[in-house]
Amino acid sequence: MTLLPDGLTFVVVTQPSAAAGADRLVVVSRFHVTAPERTTFLAQMDTALVTLAQQSGCLAASLGQSTDEAELLLLRTEWAGVGAYRRALSAYEVKVGVVPLLSRAVDEPSAYETVREWDGERLVASMSGLAADAGGVRLGSAAAPSVAPVES
Repeated sequence: MTLLPDGLTFVVVTQPSAAAGADRLVVVSRFHVTAPERTTFLAQMDTALVTLAQQSGCLAASLGQSTDEAELLLLRTEWAGVGAYRRALSAYEVKVGVVPLLSRAVDEPSAYETVREWDGERLVASMSGLAADAGGVRLGSAAAPSVAPVES
């Protein structure tokens, strides 16, 4: 049970496309950039940000600076869905001007689907697209004809 302040509602959406923004994807990539390489990195990142922002389905693109570590930067992009993100990564200009820079990111999961969102009036919970057995099933095999998504 979710407790919210009086007057606020909590809505669970069973179909991701039924909620505004429920199919959005947020991608975060962290970079360790030393002082000597910072100027070059930032120039490359400026180009990468513009290139990503111009892709169809890109809703936002920004670079953040850690307030705790001078060498830690964060690239954050938001997409209309996983399909928009994958199509953007397939675009020639992204392959040439962005992917080489992304290869410098800290090796960790970077794509997150929206499963909780405040829509201005209520808290909306959406189902994840990730199957509950995703960590145990490999390419070419199926655990079952249909597998429930992970609990979100």
